[in-house]
Amino acid sequence: MSLRLCLLAVLAGLCALIPAGSATAHKSPEVVASGLDNPRDLDVGRWGTVYVVEAGRGGSGPCLTGPEGDQVCAGATGAVTQIRHGEQQRVLEGLPSLATPPAGAQALGPSDIHLRHFGGAYLTVGLGADPAVRDQLGDLGPDFGQLYKISAFGHLRAVADISAYEAAANPDAGEFDSNPNSVTTDRGRIYVVDAGGNTLLRVHRSGEISTVAVFPDRLITPPPGMGLPDPFPMQAVPTNVVVGPDGALYVSQLTGFPFPVGAANVYRVEPGSEPEVYAGDLTNVTDLAFDRHGNLYVVEFAANGLASGDPTGALIKIRPDGSRETVLSEGLVNPYGVAIGRRGDIYLSNHGGEAGLGEVLRIKGQHH
Repeated sequence: MSLRLCLLAVLAGLCALIPAGSATAHKSPEVVASGLDNPRDLDVGRWGTVYVVEAGRGGSGPCLTGPEGDQVCAGATGAVTQIRHGEQQRVLEGLPSLATPPAGAQALGPSDIHLRHFGGAYLTVGLGADPAVRDQLGDLGPDFGQLYKISAFGHLRAVADISAYEAAANPDAGEFDSNPNSVTTDRGRIYVVDAGGNTLLRVHRSGEISTVAVFPDRLITPPPGMGLPDPFPMQAVPTNVVVGPDGALYVSQLTGFPFPVGAANVYRVEPGSEPEVYAGDLTNVTDLAFDRHGNLYVVEFAANGLASGDPTGALIKIRPDGSRETVLSEGLVNPYGVAIGRRGDIYLSNHGGEAGLGEVLRIKGQHH
């Protein structure tokens, strides 16, 4: 099974694991945005304005044959939505999107937004395929697989072709597959996770791209009854990168087929050194966020494993001492992104694999 199938499966939405630990006595979340198309990662500005990226719902084409034999069609339906003073508004529209018609599920398109300190933002737009397929997608084709910079005035321009780097360098020496899925910055340095390429990359100011870390296949014992050889090579599929309180980079892992429960890790990466496992025994992780106390919040998109068909998700809190608890599971349907505001409010994107049903939830911080 190809990595593209893995990525389309996760973005279609499927599952949920509840790791050991007690539930937190947080207030019930409130819905602060709704009607979103495949909402993914989000970020919070210093004044509490939230921005969430929507992978869109595809469009009328051109279309490709997807890894499961169905058609995925392109359209300029990706977007960025702003949530401010209780109101939501799409502030950036017309971004490239690939999805299965007619429902527009399983979309690939805008995947992460990272606000810059002095205004503007960086934005990743995914692909989830061999970079060569962009030639089949008409005028929208070159717009997939890119890192964009949004100016403080809302002007969008491509600053690094992540998928072209995968085609030229192929750092993991596997099949050609690129899906720029996350971006962050640290002291002026720009880092991007390519989930398809299994890599953490640095984008230099010149636009040049270099490899920081490769996340290789891991040999696992597959779940029984699947007829797979033992051991079985499982792809890493890194999904998100954030800067930790210690200045290191932290990278979440989805895991590839067969999506075993408890096989996902969060890696700690210091450029120049091999990735180290910071936290394990997680399942199908899509996003990370640290709070001001050094607690790491982890989103499990598919907590009982993507192969289970259970859409329940989970938000897990991992304390600096390694202990953990489930902050929220009830009501989470394939959650995808998490961000924490300056006052401790937690924002989650929910229904991350559906068009028209996506929402952003807010869990109020302890100051309330």
